[in-house]
Amino acid sequence: MTLTSDAPITIKHSFPPVVDTDTRLLVCGSLPGEASLAAGRYYAHPQNQFWRLISPATGRDLTTLDYPARLAALLAAGIGLWDVVASARRHGSTDAAIRDPAANDLAALARRLPRLRTVAFNGGTAHRHGAKLLAGLPFAIVALPSSSPLHTIGLAAKQPAWATLRDAL
Repeated sequence: MTLTSDAPITIKHSFPPVVDTDTRLLVCGSLPGEASLAAGRYYAHPQNQFWRLISPATGRDLTTLDYPARLAALLAAGIGLWDVVASARRHGSTDAAIRDPAANDLAALARRLPRLRTVAFNGGTAHRHGAKLLAGLPFAIVALPSSSPLHTIGLAAKQPAWATLRDAL
C-alpha cells in the first residue's frame, strides 16, 4: 500500500462500550474515525449519519440533544454502542486503512448483557470482523449500511435497513 502522506500511521483505540444491564440491541462500528477520536465521542463527524439513522429506533430525534443526553437516550431505549476493533494502526479514518487490528472481546461483553438479543454492525468492515467474534452465540446479527459519509448511497437508501432496528427492541 502506498500512502500519499508522510504523516505517521498511528495506533488508534476504540472507546469503552456504552451499555447497561437493560441493553437489548448492541450497535457496533469498526473503529472511531479522526473526528470522533479528537472529540472523544462516538460518531462525532458532523457528516456521519449515525444519529439520524438510529433516532427512529429510540423514538426521539437524537440530533437535537447534546452528547451525554444522546447516550442516555440510547440506553433508555435499550441500545448500546461499541466497536469491533480495540486498536489498530490507521492513517486517516477509512476502514480500508486499518492495519494490524486487535479485536475487542465482543463475545465476552455480549455474554455479560442479560437482555441482549441482537447485535447490529454499522458497515461492512464491522460486520465481517464482528460476526466472526460472535459465531455460535445465540444473538441475531444485523448488517447495516455504514453511517459514514464515505458510504455515499445517501440517507434515504440507508434508512430502511436501519429502521429494522426498532423490531430488535
